[in-house]
Amino acid sequence: MSRFVSYEQAGVNIDANDVMVERIYSSLASTFGPRVLAMPNGFAGLLRLDYDERLFKKNYKNPVLVACTDGVGSKVQLAAKARKFDTVGIDLVAMSVNDMLVVGAEPLLFLDYVALHTLEPATVAELVKGVAEGCRQADCALLGGETAEMPDTYRKGDFDLAGFGVGVVERDRVITGKHVRPGDVVLGLASTGLHSNGYALARNICFKRARLKMTDTPDGLEGRTLGEVLLTPTRIYVQPLVRLLSKYKVKRVVHAMAHITGGGLVGNIPRVLPKNCNAVLKRPSWPVPPIFPFLQKAGPVEDKEMFRVFNMGIGYVLVVAADFADSIAAKLKRWGQSVYQIGTITPGAGEVVLKK
Repeated sequence: MSRFVSYEQAGVNIDANDVMVERIYSSLASTFGPRVLAMPNGFAGLLRLDYDERLFKKNYKNPVLVACTDGVGSKVQLAAKARKFDTVGIDLVAMSVNDMLVVGAEPLLFLDYVALHTLEPATVAELVKGVAEGCRQADCALLGGETAEMPDTYRKGDFDLAGFGVGVVERDRVITGKHVRPGDVVLGLASTGLHSNGYALARNICFKRARLKMTDTPDGLEGRTLGEVLLTPTRIYVQPLVRLLSKYKVKRVVHAMAHITGGGLVGNIPRVLPKNCNAVLKRPSWPVPPIFPFLQKAGPVEDKEMFRVFNMGIGYVLVVAADFADSIAAKLKRWGQSVYQIGTITPGAGEVVLKK
């Protein structure tokens, strides 16, 4: 036995990292648009904010950069359990780009960070494939990332994801919520299910209390396996909402937006409400996906807790001028969204009121 110790003996395989880099580059390149200055094997990614090519001309007058960072939470544990790695990357992108969209920003670029016990090039390639798909859905460039092999930190088979996104918005078009007023209409855009929030509670209910497996097809989930439902990726709302905002370059008809993440409707909508306004939501006004009543019954979970933890079927909210509510909803429906008029703005104290 050699008296010399190596990095590989300590648990880190440099050769596997080189193989991984080769395998993921095509995923990154598939997200590059005319802004990106490609530099394979570079130490940093380059992206032009403004460019003057006739076909792709895009120039900003007073640009404000918008940055967001997030992870996927314990949903990655379910992906590891199911050995399904190609969708949680979509969730990762969604969490940041949907957040920056709230202020009216257009996503520009995204960076990912993958940390795991053992670097398996095929696994990382699947993870990055999902991140790239999320970036394509968000019309932003996956400009680079980092992979960390950490056998002393993560158990065998475990991994984690984090991401960082940057977007841009014209300063005079930043959406702050200050234009919200009584009489405005609250529109809700459908979620695909849990998205990426509430998984600690969902996992506790499904696997500890109900003792189910990912391959089970319990009653109430319309014949789908539990794994399929829990790993459904987060909906990315960027394309239809950026398109919508571009239709109203002068009029301010979208007064506020909220990404419904941890805290649910009752926790996220107040973040964009003036202190003198309430959002009164009518609970029967939108369909609730089967996973939510399933979890509530299996828990059991109190009504108040369900609305505090989960999105309950609404992944994004727009507060819009009443005169434009129908036309905005019609546009979003034409562009593939399920849209519901879920409430109105009334005088109040900056709270959400749920009415049955």
